[in-house]
Amino acid sequence: MGSGRATAVVAALALVSGCSDAAPTSSPSTSVPTSSGTAVPTGSLKLTVASTVATGIQVPWGLAFLPDKSALVAERDSGKIKRIAGQDVTDVGTVDDVKSSSEGGLLGLAVDPGYPGKPYIYAYYSGGDDNRIARITYRDGKLSDQQVILDGIPAAAIHNGGRLRFGPDGFLYAGTGDGSDRPNSQDDDSLGGKILRITTEGKAAPGNPDGRVWITKGHRNVQGLAFDGNQLYAAEFGQNTWDELNAITPGSNYGWPAAEGISQLDGMTDPIAQWHTADASPSGIAFAKGHVFMASLRGERLWAIPVAGGKRIGEPQAFFTNQYGRLRTVELAPDGSLWVTTSNTDGRGGTRDGDDRILRVTLSTS
Repeated sequence: MGSGRATAVVAALALVSGCSDAAPTSSPSTSVPTSSGTAVPTGSLKLTVASTVATGIQVPWGLAFLPDKSALVAERDSGKIKRIAGQDVTDVGTVDDVKSSSEGGLLGLAVDPGYPGKPYIYAYYSGGDDNRIARITYRDGKLSDQQVILDGIPAAAIHNGGRLRFGPDGFLYAGTGDGSDRPNSQDDDSLGGKILRITTEGKAAPGNPDGRVWITKGHRNVQGLAFDGNQLYAAEFGQNTWDELNAITPGSNYGWPAAEGISQLDGMTDPIAQWHTADASPSGIAFAKGHVFMASLRGERLWAIPVAGGKRIGEPQAFFTNQYGRLRTVELAPDGSLWVTTSNTDGRGGTRDGDDRILRVTLSTS
């Protein structure tokens, strides 16, 4: 288990009201073993779905907030980006050259930390032969001037990774997948199965191990990135047995394909928590109130994992199990609430009236 430091990102977000939803307010904790085999009880955590921010979004994936407290959301299959302001949902444009597949398409979004002085957003998308990261001008509610800053990330129908997140150092972090080719994860010359740290020009960020664009390897499919201060966490899909939450230490090897879950292999870093794939299949994560919140697809629940300093300090708790279907993305809002997207229109879930939707979740601890 790593306790090293990457860099931090601060999400400064928005309170957007919508129609009221009834929802459960709490969940009993569910024990998940740490690498030491111990679990420490924590205080009570209460989550409530306070409202529905938006409905009718088709396969929402990336979600990022602007300084004006509106949000941008990416539709995976259509390649469209929509803006949510209050109860208004509008199209702002379509990312060029997006090729959707079972798990590919328009994926992560991030807003330049210098916005609006630097009026750029960043998109991770599948372009057919590879996955790419593009910088796109976003001004006056419209997209323009799309420029690919990094390409050559392995792509396939599955295992494309795709999450983007900025650190306060101004560098962009990206989680990638092995592109359905396991050796990519251990291949130093491949961008597959890695966590990248790059400049806004797509170059290796200063301080990266060995000057590469990636800082860790040995990942199967990273779709969740979140920071607590300087500590980076990553959620990762397992194959058939264990999904993972990892504390990221630059230069570390997280084991795939030799390791899945806690394996205690020499030279490889174990996750700080693991789940059976039926209970998780994790995508996006966010940090708030001492917890990593992890959206689960197949598991159809929101996990809350208490963490501190790159370690798990208590038992994960499951919320909203089987109530809203597949959950894809979770982001922190400035009032301390969470925005959570469903993913029931992605071809793998049962659609419900109004899907896909964005939920606003309030949280408190005692």
